[in-house]
Amino acid sequence: MIGTDYTLELSGVFYSGQVEPGSCLQRVVGNIKTGIILKDVSLTVHSGEVLAVLGSKGSGKKALLDVISRRAQGPIRGQILLNGQPISVCLFQQRCGYVTHKCDLIEGLTVEQTLYYTPTRLTGYLKKSKVKQVMADLALSQVSNRCVENLTKSEYRRLMIGIQLIKDPIILLLDEPTWDLDPLNTYLVVSILSNAAKKYGAAVILTMEKPRSDVFPFLDRVLYLCLGDTVYAGGTRQMLEYFDAIEFPCPQLENPLMYYLCLSTVDRRSRERFLESNHQIAELVEKFKIEGNMYRKGTMSPVHPPEYKVPLLLGKIGSCSVAWTIYMRLVAATFAFKKSGIKQLSLRLLSLPVYFFILWTFYNQMGLFQHTFVSRSGLVLNCLVGVYFLGIVNTVLLFPIFRTRYFQESQEGLYGGTIFLLTYNILSIPFSFTSCMAAGAIIFPLVGSLDEPLEYLFFSLVLWACYMFAEQQTMATLMIVKNHLLAAIFNIYIVCICLTLSSGILRSIKGLQEWLYSVTFATQTRYAAAFLNRQVFLHGDLSRPLPFDDKHNCTSMNLIETSTANGFTNPYCRYASGQSFLSERYARDPGDNIFNGILDSDLNIGITFAFTLGMIVFNMFLYLIPLPSFVKAKFRE
Repeated sequence: MIGTDYTLELSGVFYSGQVEPGSCLQRVVGNIKTGIILKDVSLTVHSGEVLAVLGSKGSGKKALLDVISRRAQGPIRGQILLNGQPISVCLFQQRCGYVTHKCDLIEGLTVEQTLYYTPTRLTGYLKKSKVKQVMADLALSQVSNRCVENLTKSEYRRLMIGIQLIKDPIILLLDEPTWDLDPLNTYLVVSILSNAAKKYGAAVILTMEKPRSDVFPFLDRVLYLCLGDTVYAGGTRQMLEYFDAIEFPCPQLENPLMYYLCLSTVDRRSRERFLESNHQIAELVEKFKIEGNMYRKGTMSPVHPPEYKVPLLLGKIGSCSVAWTIYMRLVAATFAFKKSGIKQLSLRLLSLPVYFFILWTFYNQMGLFQHTFVSRSGLVLNCLVGVYFLGIVNTVLLFPIFRTRYFQESQEGLYGGTIFLLTYNILSIPFSFTSCMAAGAIIFPLVGSLDEPLEYLFFSLVLWACYMFAEQQTMATLMIVKNHLLAAIFNIYIVCICLTLSSGILRSIKGLQEWLYSVTFATQTRYAAAFLNRQVFLHGDLSRPLPFDDKHNCTSMNLIETSTANGFTNPYCRYASGQSFLSERYARDPGDNIFNGILDSDLNIGITFAFTLGMIVFNMFLYLIPLPSFVKAKFRE
């Protein structure tokens, strides 16, 4: 609880920004319509008070909250002071809170876990006590063990408020906290906010579009906006006195909050009503500029002396503490024995083994025959397709909710992209490693022997590197693409091109034009496919001549040489061994030593992992680069 009195003052605030939504292309080229959104807005609010910002859609309510929170993009003039000191981005992030209209909480977490795993300065017993206190204050104790996806609208909104209250904010901003709630829950939310303001000593500023009369006693101050102009700003009870004085009394039995909101709204039902209401609002704005100064400051005076200053910034929470909190939240969401937790565990652990088991059922009848060379090549292709595609699909299904929550929390200054990606990778990597090892154990007996643990390990590690590369590539795409389906289609398309171009399976490497061949060096699929093909086709019995099938014997080298000299006149004796099959796929010139070149094992496994590590590092930098505000806004709101 904050015992000190704080005062937030806005004086002559003007704000210019985008007044009409534009397309993505318009935002990039700067062809968007802008204008003055807030015009000479001044207000005062003290700790323990609730200020309601009222106005119709487009009046500038949300813009005012964005200006106070320093999130507004555009020119701002005027003063925004907290106890006489300008509010900076850092000060707001550390000492204030902002409950946005929409907040994406992590599925699988309970109400108590959601509050507990919010990064704060409190730890251990103190944090648990704070969580229980906030749940009691917000009437959430009875649903403390309920998952967030099973909450009602009112409970979900109160939980969003609790996430900010857990940080003991001096100023608490709320954008439409009662939107789409029934009258009973609207009353409950506003009364809870009023009690919290008194108990925690916070100044609460909330926006409302349709205030009900039963919330009137809980609002200490009110600000009416119309197209950015101030119609009234001051004490709620003094509001009636003011409008009486300017000869706009509220009729009996009318809801004064709604009556004066209608008075402050442009009537667009006809041209005559539009002109009349517009003229009337202009008069109200001018009258308040002349006569409203005494109402704006209200009757409550700050208790601190004039020389009092806001305490120095507390400093950011330790990175290790934040990282541990975020990691434990990821673990709790993953191991939640609920629908979402089971989904996450199944996708992370079982999807690859199940896919490879299906492959095993199709390929387990392969014998040591020449005609199975194509089948074995198809098996390598399907292994690569499986790890790449499942890496993309699993990431698209699992990552977005954590990404969106990161965007929302990073705007609050809780942590940055490096901590987020580090904790997510620490969670994801053991799952993907275990899954790829299990998948490799299922399929490797078809191409090798589990008695050769080193060969099995390399086989599985290459699959793992490809899976992680696909995961990291998809995470990079999801940085700027909100739609999950579009992100999946884009990454699958890229993988299909790479597999077709550089794997040597769907198309021979030697048949590529020179410029396309040069492009293959920039793809991971070239090195991963080359490593797997060498491991499969140079293994054991495949290194010697094989019969075509049970009826056609090609084990005699004379048959194979005759077939080769005659231009494959004998269709059953095309390949002398696995080496000759690989030479046909990878050798560009007859004299090429592909086994010390394109099929070099050490080189291929090293570069395969280099691609994966490079993508991880690239993502770290990508999530640190400031993105255009319209890109981030897609995920935060």
